[in-house]
Amino acid sequence: MSLSNLFRKKPIAKILQEGGDGEHSGLNKVLTVKDLTFFGIAAIIGGGTFSAIGNACFSGGPAVILLYIMCAVACGFTAMCYAEFASRVPVSGSAYTYAYVSFGELFAWIIGWALIMEYSIGNIYIAFSWSGYFTNLLETFHIHLPEWLTINYKSAQDAFVANKGAEGLAAWQNAPVIGGLKIIFDLPAVVINILITYLVYRGTKESKNFSNAMVYIKLAIILLVIVVGAFYIDIDNWTPFMPNGFSGVMGGVSAVFFAYIGFDAVSTLAEESKNPQRDLPRGMIYSLVICTVVFIVLALVITGMVSYELLGVSDPLAEIFALKGVKWMLFIVSIAAVVAMTSVLLVFQMGQPRIWMTMSRDGLMPKKFAEIHPKYKTPGFATIVTGLVVGLPIFFTDENFVLDFTSIGTLFAFVLVCGGVLMLSPQSEAELAERATKGKFRIPYVNSKFIFPAIMIVAFGLIMKYVPTFFTDILDFSDGKMATNLPMLVFLLVCAVMTILAFLKNLSLIPLLGLVSCCYLLTGMAVSNWMWFGCWLVLGLIFYFMYGYKNSKLNNIKVN
Repeated sequence: MSLSNLFRKKPIAKILQEGGDGEHSGLNKVLTVKDLTFFGIAAIIGGGTFSAIGNACFSGGPAVILLYIMCAVACGFTAMCYAEFASRVPVSGSAYTYAYVSFGELFAWIIGWALIMEYSIGNIYIAFSWSGYFTNLLETFHIHLPEWLTINYKSAQDAFVANKGAEGLAAWQNAPVIGGLKIIFDLPAVVINILITYLVYRGTKESKNFSNAMVYIKLAIILLVIVVGAFYIDIDNWTPFMPNGFSGVMGGVSAVFFAYIGFDAVSTLAEESKNPQRDLPRGMIYSLVICTVVFIVLALVITGMVSYELLGVSDPLAEIFALKGVKWMLFIVSIAAVVAMTSVLLVFQMGQPRIWMTMSRDGLMPKKFAEIHPKYKTPGFATIVTGLVVGLPIFFTDENFVLDFTSIGTLFAFVLVCGGVLMLSPQSEAELAERATKGKFRIPYVNSKFIFPAIMIVAFGLIMKYVPTFFTDILDFSDGKMATNLPMLVFLLVCAVMTILAFLKNLSLIPLLGLVSCCYLLTGMAVSNWMWFGCWLVLGLIFYFMYGYKNSKLNNIKVN
């Protein structure tokens, strides 16, 4: 095995020939910038808005808006990097393809493997949250499902062991037993996964129309939530603004960042876009800006309506109106949540098969994953497998594990996308002129030679002034502090290295800021997240070396 083969890069010209400019790969090109923006909104406003926002507010208090802004800034820089790649490499592989042309095959595989965590495993969390709101909606019509059909097995078992949690205890005590095994599973989550898989299997046009309709509905209802909630705001609830300190704010990283991960799913729809090099960047950036404004206003409203201490629940928007006695809003919030999460399931379920399709074209996945359905013009086999990957774990995992697992994988992908832009070869004057003429996105070049070192000096100066014990604290590895301090120490090392490279290599400032900001967000991840992420990567590397390495189409081709 040659070490150089692990980092063999795929030429952009060949990627475009296979899926971008040439054969169109058999997929229907039906999406406009409006559709892509709506797909982005559909993916972003969902579980993070109707479920995860509660835990974020509970951890950080009203100051959680600072974390939303930080995540938005990090995602904004990253979105521009995605846009740069989407303009130069308009194919369906998203970050996987971008890593292939910048870092090489091994990193491309790692990203492709990590994106399974974002799209497929992330949809498990959304399915659980969708089920909770859908069950509440059924209750308003006096339709009651048995508890053993509305909760996952692990949550019910944990409730039994801890002897708390009414739904879990009822499910464990009343579940039917077959062969000594209690039958407990989340039926609504299973059913919605089957229905979404079928819709995505049928076609992009049908999915687009369904998604656009749901976006209109949920934006209208969220606006209603904000307007009605504003009348119940008590400004005393915003004091203290940061009740658990900045560490409490950062404790909500997984929950807050989960709300933003949808925007990059737009990049997987490149080959179904009418003008991907112009419309993909716009769709990603427009959806990110719209959703950031919604998140900040919504966080201020819910922390103003009730104390942050009451928001550590799975359905915070319903909880705040229940506490205020506004019962008619409970029904509307439940409808909005069901609609919002359905659209997220749809977009993520569309994204994963297209990444597998692209990996299959490169030989890193079995050929079956690249097959296009002759009638529906969708990656049919890959779509069915995605449905199984989402559906089967619903029976044995729980939402908290999935939430943390998804966020760390996505942040890792974002770091490599930003780094990939820094490593892209510069374009000729003719190529730049063509991009300007055709309205293709180009990331503005700002020389970071002096700006980035200045930013680092100012940041470190402010830290030393306002947190004088910061550096001595992170070097303290006693009493189990290594687990929390080591990520920050690694982050500081990354900052030092990138400062030197910025000065020596005249790096572009925007992707550099994207890389550093995403690395900072990674420091907020728990040790258990890193352990599970490491196990997931090892499993992926085993698959790569057993199958992908020898079957890669670049294996016997000399690539410059």
